[in-house]
Amino acid sequence: MTLAPSPVVYESWGQRVVFGSGTARKDVTAAVAGLCASRVLVIAADGERALAEDICKDIPVVAVFGGVRPHVPAEVARAVRTAAHQHTADLLLSVGGGSTTGTAKAAALTTGLPILAVPTTYAGSEATPVWGLTEDGHKRTGVDPKVLPRVVVYDATLMLSLPTRLSVTSGLNALAHCVDAWWAPRHNPISSALAVEGVRSLASALPRIVADGQDVAARREILFGTYLGAVAFAGAGSGLHHKVCHVLGGAYDLEHAALHSVVLPHVIGLNLPAAPEAARYLGAALDEHSDPFGALLALYSQLDPPSSLRELGLAEEELERAADLVMAQVPDSNPRQVTRAETRDLLGRAYRGDTPMPVPVTPLGTKERL
Repeated sequence: MTLAPSPVVYESWGQRVVFGSGTARKDVTAAVAGLCASRVLVIAADGERALAEDICKDIPVVAVFGGVRPHVPAEVARAVRTAAHQHTADLLLSVGGGSTTGTAKAAALTTGLPILAVPTTYAGSEATPVWGLTEDGHKRTGVDPKVLPRVVVYDATLMLSLPTRLSVTSGLNALAHCVDAWWAPRHNPISSALAVEGVRSLASALPRIVADGQDVAARREILFGTYLGAVAFAGAGSGLHHKVCHVLGGAYDLEHAALHSVVLPHVIGLNLPAAPEAARYLGAALDEHSDPFGALLALYSQLDPPSSLRELGLAEEELERAADLVMAQVPDSNPRQVTRAETRDLLGRAYRGDTPMPVPVTPLGTKERL
């Protein structure tokens, strides 16, 4: 008897996306007009205020909110919502990385105001309906269509001043969106295909900007990979890698992009032996079918990102607590049952910066969670 194929469910999200080079000011002006906005609250960290002001010269700005902080603390969320109310804003315009976009999302979540996002890193938050807020050391995330930016304006030239280290860690954050989509709770063939193309673009272009940070074509290709990965992530949901990073980021306020770059190969090493389909996807993306994990490590050696949680500031005595926090968040969709011992071992190796290794699956293929 032939079994009927499993149903495929994929939810797409409506959004206008503009890719350009040197056209951010013009594209933002056109987008604001298209959204019929007349009172724009600009959200930009202090370090990007001058850039934001230049991009926004031709639009009706009522105020600039600069109190951006990583992982969007609850007090920042309250402050940006108050600013939107006080200035009777009708549009939120974020200029910056994932923390800036996340701050705009915090305001949109309760006000319903539309967002126009101008990314300056490869965070990918601009293409997802996912929000995150941190309070009392815990990061809460959720999905709400209100927080998905209505329009995204990408401009490859805005990335030219991004330092090499941040370019690499942010790009690996984008790559993590792709990989997690292969085993996230709503993983599906459509998101998986997008993720393959995202990894292919990122793996091709990231070494080129390490060699030449002014390579606009490579920066543009990374933006395509970033967008594809974020859309894949939006369709598939948050897998084990992002659960680990959200726990560590919220509890210990670790650098977001660098955290992703450190943790990702260890999670892949844990999951890939139990996920043959994901291994095929990774092999296709990296053009290395016999040893996709080795190809990933070869890419890492070219990029030379941060390699340990210790250098990001995590204290070793926190590893036991961190393991408990992560275990509470492991998705049921993960391709292997993850024990606490495996979680603690993963965090220990990531803390020390050990070379990531494939973790064999037990003979039964699953374990009881401890």
